[in-house]
Amino acid sequence: MAAGSSNYWEDLRKQARQLENELDLKLVSFSKLCTSYSGTAIRDGRRDRYSSDTTPLLNGSSQDRMFDTMAVEIEQLLAKLTGVNDKMAEYTSTPGVTSLNAALMHTLQRHRDILQDYTHEFNKTKANFIAIREREDLLGSVRKDIESYKSGSGVNNRRTELFLKEHDHLRNSDRLIEDTISIAMATKENVTSQRGVLKTIQSKVNSLANRFPAINSLVQRLNLRKRRDTLILGGVIGVCTILLLLYAFH
Repeated sequence: MAAGSSNYWEDLRKQARQLENELDLKLVSFSKLCTSYSGTAIRDGRRDRYSSDTTPLLNGSSQDRMFDTMAVEIEQLLAKLTGVNDKMAEYTSTPGVTSLNAALMHTLQRHRDILQDYTHEFNKTKANFIAIREREDLLGSVRKDIESYKSGSGVNNRRTELFLKEHDHLRNSDRLIEDTISIAMATKENVTSQRGVLKTIQSKVNSLANRFPAINSLVQRLNLRKRRDTLILGGVIGVCTILLLLYAFH
């Protein structure tokens, strides 16, 4: 019974590793497809789609079908790997393998982490591909409208050029305004910061004066003595001036 259970566990591990290897290869190919889509498929196929309404098959369309096919295959492999992990989880809860439960749980957790990483990578790559495709569809539609509008009369072409130039001017103006606002905000933040520093220095000086009243009293005495000396010197100078005047007139 134990040997049969051990063989069952090993079979599950082999299935898990095989599915993981297949998923790894599929995800690498899937990632390459999504990376090259915006380069070759969009350049060769998407533009042609909007330049000619009678083209039956395009490279962009073939890559769309390839993307859908690979996505379905990867989802099926992920579902199979999830099923194998569930079976491994059921096996670890079997009463007969309680003594090996810690090692089995460690192995099961490793396979679950791999499944989670593959699922996250697949969803991220798929979302990026769909976003690129939707953006290129939108740009292609706008490009088609612009080209069809330009193919009209010369007046329409001139208007289109004027509208495009005006649009560029507006975008440049918006960018300059945003730069000016950013500079003003940065200047305001610097002034506020300097103001805070000055307030901190002032509060520290006041705190220091309050903590050491003897120093404050000494400073006041020095100021009083300075004023007294100034008054005495002024009085002496005044008396001397009066004596000189009296001597000069007599």
